[in-house]
Amino acid sequence: MEGMDEPRRIPATDGVVVALHDLGGDGPPLLLVHATGFCGRIWEPVARHLADATHVFAPDMRGHGHSAVPAGTDLSWTAIAADLAAVVADLGVTGAVAAGHSMGGAVLLLAEAAAPGTFGALWCYEPVCFPGDAAARTDGENRLAASARRRRADFPSPAAALDNFASKPPFSALHPDALAAYITHGFAPTADGGITLRCRPADEAQLYEHGSRHGAFDRLDRVRCPVTVCAGAVDDPDQPAAWAAAIAAGLPRTAPRPRPLRPPAGPRPHRRVDPRRAPRGQEGLRCPSIPSDP
Repeated sequence: MEGMDEPRRIPATDGVVVALHDLGGDGPPLLLVHATGFCGRIWEPVARHLADATHVFAPDMRGHGHSAVPAGTDLSWTAIAADLAAVVADLGVTGAVAAGHSMGGAVLLLAEAAAPGTFGALWCYEPVCFPGDAAARTDGENRLAASARRRRADFPSPAAALDNFASKPPFSALHPDALAAYITHGFAPTADGGITLRCRPADEAQLYEHGSRHGAFDRLDRVRCPVTVCAGAVDDPDQPAAWAAAIAAGLPRTAPRPRPLRPPAGPRPHRRVDPRRAPRGQEGLRCPSIPSDP
């Protein structure tokens, strides 16, 4: 894509250096933040659809993509939110507009709550912000963390990795272009000619474990920018889609309400909520189900 071939390197907290990808486009800047286990350039198909309207930037959050970290680095979501603040400061954008998926949505809300006014508007698809009762129900084994620890990291070729992930939920539900971007940019070459995950399974597991500990839900009242909350079909009360209405209700009223951002590469929304009847916090679009974090 048009933009930088090599990511911009931004010093953040704890000695972490965040890789920021310029995905090109013409217009005001838009920051897109990925979910746990993915990477910034998985947004490339979306950026192509937005190229005539906005200039897209996408960071690899710590422990993902080109933002590798040594073992023992703080992988809490509050630390990731601080990294986002460093990215926004480096871009030099006042009132940045951003969108995030799952962890990406949650850390955007954390960053805005920590410094209200950091963002001009947010669009969050199934942000992982556990309401109190949901957090209590997840005090046992973290199934996503356990699954991440078992994840296969090494493959003899990109084609082998693509075959593997294309047949396994939730990756099998990704748009083919998004899955191809994940395989291309979410893996690093190995000395034997194969590829290996850039987000190490042990790190991914830690990130999932931090997902219920960051307290974003209790800080929603500090968010000052307009927020659009989106979710897919609700088929599990302990998944982010089930919490969207509660998250929206926990956000302060903001005005004026921004034009909702819609991910053009994904399914089209089947219902638009009238902003005059929306819950507190600007609940915006209800979208058909697409996968949350892997």
